[in-house]
Amino acid sequence: MKKIIDFQIVEKQSFPRAALLKLKSDMPLPEIRGGQFVNVLVDGCDKAYLRRPISIHDVDYQNNTIDLLIQEKHEGTTKLCALPVGATVNVVLPLGNGFSMPDKDDNVLLVGGGIGIAPLLYFAKKIDSEVNFLLGGRTRDDLMLLDRFRNEGDVSITTNDGSMGEKGFVTEHSLWNTMKINKIYACGPMPMMKAVAKQARERGIWCEVSLENQMACGIGACLCCVENTKEGNLCVCKEGPVFNIERLLW
Repeated sequence: MKKIIDFQIVEKQSFPRAALLKLKSDMPLPEIRGGQFVNVLVDGCDKAYLRRPISIHDVDYQNNTIDLLIQEKHEGTTKLCALPVGATVNVVLPLGNGFSMPDKDDNVLLVGGGIGIAPLLYFAKKIDSEVNFLLGGRTRDDLMLLDRFRNEGDVSITTNDGSMGEKGFVTEHSLWNTMKINKIYACGPMPMMKAVAKQARERGIWCEVSLENQMACGIGACLCCVENTKEGNLCVCKEGPVFNIERLLW
């Protein structure tokens, strides 16, 4: 059930062009699935009159906190990243459909590119089976919070310039030829997800991706985030953001 909640920023960690905000509520959090997102109101920003959709990076029900990993992309997200500890943030959550849970005996690979790593951590915490991450970025500066991911599973890394991990794209990493995989979950730039989907199809592996179409309302009313699928035009914010690749025209 969706709720509108005022959170307070209680912790903040800054990165190049990004920030991790820990938000605390005075009321209990609703049940949240891995892969769902929030819509955040940006106060005091004339060019960001619509809420900003942000993936949920982590959840702590005991302390009523959520973590949001936000990339500075436009004026709205830049404003959010600049907020200080103690600021109040109005949030609608949870929104969208999350990832499907794997079975205990599944060999799971979670693939993230850039800020697309954000929803994979909380989802990994809810998985009972062994988890493997494959995380990619243009340079090492794009790879954040790696210790958090290493606490939840094995982490493999690629960078375009070879500054960390294997040089190249995530679809070129050597683990594709060494690891038995039967379920893939991916989030990141569209070209990366299409490449992962192609790899999954060629290998006959079940795969879900979390789309990052531009979303505004978060409830399927504004039609900003429509994706043309095998079922027709669907709103990513309402029908997704997670889709099985067999539903997509990729």
